Amino acid sequence: MSASIHPPPSASDPRKESLIEYPSLFPIKVMGPKVDGFVNAITSVARRFDPAFDASTVELRDSSKGNYLGITITVTATSREQLDDLYRALTAHPMVKVVL
Repeated sequence: MSASIHPPPSASDPRKESLIEYPSLFPIKVMGPKVDGFVNAITSVARRFDPAFDASTVELRDSSKGNYLGITITVTATSREQLDDLYRALTAHPMVKVVL
């Protein structure tokens, strides 16, 4: 009886680069000022990266003093690159304070 030896997965194995299975629904939390247009700005960015984005799934939460708004968007993640690009677009937006 011989033992089968399998080489270890290479460092470039894409299955080891992400714990996310694609495609999947992926929630992203965005914080910014509670002002007119903020929700629309964030949903517009989401649609650029997920054409099937459903704005009816957006969750809103006011900060304790009511000055800021937390927005949870849920996008269909199709790749690590898409998520990275979406995070970059959100963090670069002038109204956005934090992206989680």
